[in-house]
Amino acid sequence: MSPPADNPCVHCGACCASFRVDFARDELMSEGGTVPDGLAVTVTSHTCRMRGTDHAQPRCAALSGQVGVNARCGIYEWRPGPCREFGMLAPLGRGDAACARARARHGLAPLPG
Repeated sequence: MSPPADNPCVHCGACCASFRVDFARDELMSEGGTVPDGLAVTVTSHTCRMRGTDHAQPRCAALSGQVGVNARCGIYEWRPGPCREFGMLAPLGRGDAACARARARHGLAPLPG
């Protein structure tokens, strides 16, 4: 399922280029989950991290395009739990505090609250 076209997250990607994304190993395809193994690195025997999100300037390996313009998650339908949950407390199409921090890091104004 793709995100609705009018959802600002579809084109933003600031969170994907701002935060480390750790998730349970059982979310990997090889473990019965949906996240492609090649996009993850092992952190512990129970935890993985999206490749690229642990860099000094994080950028998830699944992110394509330009942040704030035409960014897109290449594995949206298969993304890990933390990505699915990010911003869920904010109403659809509105940012929360973490979203505002990510957008500020990339010189973008916060979404209306």
